[in-house]
Amino acid sequence: MAGEFSRTSRIGDQLQKELASLIQFEVKDPRLGLVTINEVRVAKDLGYADVYYTVLGKDDQPEVIAENQAALDSAKGFLRRRLSQEVKLRVMPHLRFHYDQSVLNGTRMSALIDEAIRDDQSKSGNEDE
Repeated sequence: MAGEFSRTSRIGDQLQKELASLIQFEVKDPRLGLVTINEVRVAKDLGYADVYYTVLGKDDQPEVIAENQAALDSAKGFLRRRLSQEVKLRVMPHLRFHYDQSVLNGTRMSALIDEAIRDDQSKSGNEDE
């Protein structure tokens, strides 16, 4: 069981590297912005690969996210075919793209923590007087 996880993890890492390169250099869709591939999770049976991505600098704009999702969805076939040429697997997983909100959520959480710290410091500064 640990071997399966290890193998799918290694395959996911390899697919992540290859996808990042292919999207940057070979996909010529004008809707596609600066996409960063954060993670690729491959199913144990290699039937599909969930690709999690972010769009650099445009995290909070739903219309930009939708355009990039449409561009990636339309390039699925091309990317899968090119991946099968670069990565030697008997079965190339079908690609499913998902926008990764964890970076945006992390930024929001960090801002909330900073705000709470400032509030605590201002309250404790007022109590000392």
